[in-house]
Amino acid sequence: MRFPPAVKSQISTMHRYRTHTCGALRSGDIGIEARLSGWCHRIRDHGGVLFIDLRDHYGITQVVADPDSAAFKVAETLRAEWVVRVDGKVRARPDGTENPDLPTGVVEVYVREIEVLGPAGELPMPVFGDQEYPEDIRLKYRFLDLRRERLHNNIIKRGEIIDSIRRRMKAQGFFEFQTPILTASSPEGARDYLVPSRLHEGKFYALPQAPQQFKQLIMVSGFDRYFQIAPCFRDEDARADRSPGEFYQLDLEMSFVTQDDVFDAVEPVIRGVFEEFAGGKPVTPKFPRIPYKEAQEKYGTDKPDLRNPVVMANVSDIFRGSGFKIFARILETSGTAAVWAIPAPRGGSRAFCDRMNSWAQGEDQPGLGYIFFAGEGGAVVGRGPVANNLGAERTEALRQKLDLNDGDAVFFVAGEPQTFVKFAGAARTKIGEELGLIDKGRFEFCWIVDFPMYEWNEDEKKIDFSHNPFSMPNLPVDEFLTLDASDRDKILGLRAIQYDIVCNGVELSSGAIRNHRPDVMKKAFAIAGYPEAELEKRFSGMLHALSLGAPPHGGIAPGIDRIVMLLCGEENLREVVLFPMNQRAEDLMMGAPSEVSPKQLRELHIRVVRPGTS
Repeated sequence: MRFPPAVKSQISTMHRYRTHTCGALRSGDIGIEARLSGWCHRIRDHGGVLFIDLRDHYGITQVVADPDSAAFKVAETLRAEWVVRVDGKVRARPDGTENPDLPTGVVEVYVREIEVLGPAGELPMPVFGDQEYPEDIRLKYRFLDLRRERLHNNIIKRGEIIDSIRRRMKAQGFFEFQTPILTASSPEGARDYLVPSRLHEGKFYALPQAPQQFKQLIMVSGFDRYFQIAPCFRDEDARADRSPGEFYQLDLEMSFVTQDDVFDAVEPVIRGVFEEFAGGKPVTPKFPRIPYKEAQEKYGTDKPDLRNPVVMANVSDIFRGSGFKIFARILETSGTAAVWAIPAPRGGSRAFCDRMNSWAQGEDQPGLGYIFFAGEGGAVVGRGPVANNLGAERTEALRQKLDLNDGDAVFFVAGEPQTFVKFAGAARTKIGEELGLIDKGRFEFCWIVDFPMYEWNEDEKKIDFSHNPFSMPNLPVDEFLTLDASDRDKILGLRAIQYDIVCNGVELSSGAIRNHRPDVMKKAFAIAGYPEAELEKRFSGMLHALSLGAPPHGGIAPGIDRIVMLLCGEENLREVVLFPMNQRAEDLMMGAPSEVSPKQLRELHIRVVRPGTS
């Protein structure tokens, strides 16, 4: 190819692959010679003129080749996702062909030379466009999937979010540490991933489910504020909001703190990150604190979506001794039974109520009682079988208590709250979704606090830990140490200093003020039926460390993947993770897990015993 002397001189000084990225050229560059390298995103033939959208990490530039171009014959051979280098002159796009959606949309490059750097075979899935493809194809060819704009942008945003978190944590006085990846197996929590030791026959390391013990030991070591973006490993089944295998969390711990101190340090970080990346969506200015018991009674869950305005209420007083005999009898048979009401603003039609009743039956429930309200003669009256049996006076009292009006409805669940609470929460969510009540254009946060420390195990007729057994009880130490297992009611009413951050119905993290006193820890486990010898066997290292001078400390661990998922507007973690596994914890791209050679097994002193063999 021949270039004019001035152009030849300029090109000879060019970088081997590019003078500009595919997102850099603007109107001020018109007239210059440019070299770009990237992928052929889309190729269009308009009457013998070839338009190629050239894409790299930074953006897209339109390049043009016509039959007068020396590069036209090469351009005709190009296919989607071929990697090429192009040289040419930057010029303005013809009037009316500008693309305002692209930063480079007012210019194009007229091509003089094309070099094919990496031809591509037939694609198993296209990169251009946003079509849905089966998950197994997307995961097997994840490197292609990651070229697609939405997913590519999600991963870039993930990195920006993590950078922002780091800056904010350091501004709060936290110091970043790295804790071990090879550690000891934990007897509590989820199933460990085990790593066989070559040097120590028959022994195993474990990948950490979380750096919990290490971060507490960092506090015992005299450091004050620790954090890290920590990888965690759990051998558990996948869910939309939980990746199988591994995930990342913002792990942090603080010494000499109360619950309020943890909140004051963490809340500005989380709120600030969401305000930075929310794209203008409102973010809760001050996270409300909702006790666990209140969250269950009002929302039917300890992960409430506060964008949903539906708030449940206990209406047992209205149904007790009433003409609606089904509920009245339930209340008579047990002192702990209750009737909860689930309001449904704008749901006051028989069709909607019947649809909800059918949904309940599909959830293995007998049904869902309801009342819907309509105007009649200047008054608002209740309709339906429940209202007919309850009577006008009690129905009106119910309407006023729940502030319901013409066109509204209310649904009911009855029985033992611990039995129906999960269904009640699901019904509340279903009502909010069906009636379009949930404001999806905002991020609503809250703290859930005052978790029960213990619960009654009806099957084994014993007291069990309810949540985290290593949390400090919300009771003076001297008083806690005097408790006895026979103080059942007092123990079951005991609250732990545990807390969760919840956003839009997604639990972002759990945390606690830690039990840093060996005597308190031994007492806590004794109440749950664990003898001291068993505690020593399982947690001797931690107990020994705590016995040699441990400060009061606490922390929390918000999930990075869940934070990114919310800020990217995704509903599945696999859309914000670079190389995720599938639902069966398989890496389809790399072929993991895989078999290993007999030599490797011998070195590790392992023999594989397949199911059905001995």
